[in-house]
Amino acid sequence: MCSRVHPALLLLLALLMLVSTVNSTRQENDDLTNQTKGDSRLLRRSKRRWVITTLELEEEDPGPFPKFVGELFNNMSANMEIIYLIRGPGVDEYPEIGLFSIEDNVNGKIYVHRPVDREKTPSFKVYFDVANRLTGHIVDKSLIVNIRIKDVNDHAPEFPEKEFNISVKEDHAAGIQGQPVFQMSAVDLDQENTPNSQVLYFLVSQTPVLRESGFRIDRVSGEVRLSGCLDYEMAPRFTLLIEARDCGNPPLSSTATVHVHVQDSNNHMPRFTQDHYNVQISEGWASQGVLRLGVQDGDSPSTAAWRVKFNITNGNEEGHFHISTDPETNEGILNIIKPLDHETQAEWNLVVAVENEEPLFSCDAGQLQRPRQASASATVSVWVTNVNDPPTFHPGTFIVSEVDGAGPGTQLGMFNATDPDRTAAGQIRYKLAYDPANWVSIDERSGVVITVKPVDRESPHVNDSIYVIIAHAVDDGVPPQTGTGTMLLFLSDVNDNAPTLRLSSQHLEVCQSAGDKSLLIEAEDSDLEPYSDPFTFKLDSTWGDTEDMWRLGENRGCSVELLMQRSLPLGDYSVPLLIGDKQGLSQKQTVHVRVCSCPDGFTCAEPLIARAGVMKGALAPLCVAFMALAAALLLLLRCRLVSEANRQGPSVPQDEGIQTLLAWNEESRADPLQVCLNTVVPRGPLEMRAGVMAKVLSQLCGTRDPEGDPGYPPHVYAEEGECEQADSLSSLTFSEHDLPPDVLDSLGPKAAPLEEIYSQSAFRS
Repeated sequence: MCSRVHPALLLLLALLMLVSTVNSTRQENDDLTNQTKGDSRLLRRSKRRWVITTLELEEEDPGPFPKFVGELFNNMSANMEIIYLIRGPGVDEYPEIGLFSIEDNVNGKIYVHRPVDREKTPSFKVYFDVANRLTGHIVDKSLIVNIRIKDVNDHAPEFPEKEFNISVKEDHAAGIQGQPVFQMSAVDLDQENTPNSQVLYFLVSQTPVLRESGFRIDRVSGEVRLSGCLDYEMAPRFTLLIEARDCGNPPLSSTATVHVHVQDSNNHMPRFTQDHYNVQISEGWASQGVLRLGVQDGDSPSTAAWRVKFNITNGNEEGHFHISTDPETNEGILNIIKPLDHETQAEWNLVVAVENEEPLFSCDAGQLQRPRQASASATVSVWVTNVNDPPTFHPGTFIVSEVDGAGPGTQLGMFNATDPDRTAAGQIRYKLAYDPANWVSIDERSGVVITVKPVDRESPHVNDSIYVIIAHAVDDGVPPQTGTGTMLLFLSDVNDNAPTLRLSSQHLEVCQSAGDKSLLIEAEDSDLEPYSDPFTFKLDSTWGDTEDMWRLGENRGCSVELLMQRSLPLGDYSVPLLIGDKQGLSQKQTVHVRVCSCPDGFTCAEPLIARAGVMKGALAPLCVAFMALAAALLLLLRCRLVSEANRQGPSVPQDEGIQTLLAWNEESRADPLQVCLNTVVPRGPLEMRAGVMAKVLSQLCGTRDPEGDPGYPPHVYAEEGECEQADSLSSLTFSEHDLPPDVLDSLGPKAAPLEEIYSQSAFRS
């Protein structure tokens, strides 16, 4: 509460302040007299004294001005004529200039010239001096006086705003148990810790005024609390008038308006629009929105107090049903998430509960309560109608085992399906749906699966020794329904594959200077354990001097080391190996090794890929020699024909061309060229005959059109188009069987074999 200070007490306080000021001045003068160090002559201590009346100025004093404030006296006036001087803030310095003055500088009377605002300047530190009237010299130390402005209650408490808007939940707890709704705060600019600045708060009015709902305010702290319970439906908003009043004399006050908006909370429990619901659905289908359950709620729509959530509390132990909430209508939506079966259960009874997202509350005697029953419930009866169900396989997926390579007529297993709509066996037909390799057939009535082809575990349709067979079972319902069953055929491996060289080990290179450096030869086997690795490796000693040139090193199970017995000449070598699996099944494999020169000691000077071009270049001299021989034969043939034509006379037409048939097999680039000449060959240009012979040479030597590629060397082709070395020149000679008899007769003496002309072989292995 506010309190007032007695006038006598104020007078006593002023006297004490005056005595304290005079004593302080005396002590300062004594200290100044004692500071004689460093002076050449001793100073004589003299007593001096300032006398000053109480200087007290009341805030906002109305005057009249100038108004007497107090008077100064200094005892130096007994020895000389003196004058009094004043300076400092309020005199000739900021914050106010010309506020104080000494009107009569002889007697030291102090005056104020206008009202003073304490809130702007609560005190002034003023300096007083005494000087010789004749010389103007200061004859005494300055007297410092702190002129305090006495506060008066001239400021009312002020709120930061005139109006406030706040929100409060409807279920906000009342009394000291609940948190404050709001806290008011006002500021008074009068002197702190005085009655003039002490503020108290009062609730002036509340609109509307309700017996059950109200507000109260703490006078000291300004906290606004509830008294009783709020009811959004009855009063959604309140208007409060708050007063802030100080304890001055007279007291001053101000007001502010607080608008309280009540936010709706959950004080209405949701209710189903009916207690029992019925729905009929077909079996075997997952359906959305088969039933909508209506709900009513008295709270504000689209709020957490109005929105509901559903829960199936009974009847959904197998998880067939799910219920969700329509956010627009607040209805419950019943969904079938797991198909129902009429034969298993034709009727389902569900208990569905509903509650709000926000907890329910109630008000009892002005206090909030949380009721035990916060949800409502209803029952839903679901009737399942019967439809034609597809046959069911027992089991849906099963595994059978058979050895790899089992032949046709082997019974693998049997599919078994039943019709769930019939207690007795119905008419079910089986048919194959998936058999990618066409290995099996299925009996339409019994479901027995039999092989029609040999099964092969190495087939691309087999994954990890499993071959998948899928069958359909079709009932005789209306409409017919189809079920699906799967047979997993596991093929146990048999030893039907011998080990083979890996592709990377079929052609190898080694430096001539490698010495004991080994080549790693790797093998693989399509069979599984125990018909695969570890492998055995052995050199085939029946082939030439293999063991004199090569030896095998460490056997690593799937690979073996190959080493040279000695430094071998440059060239290509074939190393025969016998590779066997764990069970002893083996076959012969050949490793092609090229011994090359390595200038850097590690890499062959000529890549393996370039060897084909070298071989083609080696055939060039042979083809040139053959072409020379062919030209000689052609010349002999021409002479023979010309001579025979001259004997026959001019009866043969001169312009008839050479009739030649060139036939070859496009599948192979090296099939022998067949040349058929008519029994009667007329004369013709030598160039035409040379062209025919060039085609023969092109087919035999593998040359291309010189005009198209003049630098291209002749080729020698074997069957399937692969270039191989000729064993000898005798393989390139004409045979008697290659030409017709009349042509042979026209040639005269037989051509000598090329071996007689070139007795030295052109190639070495």
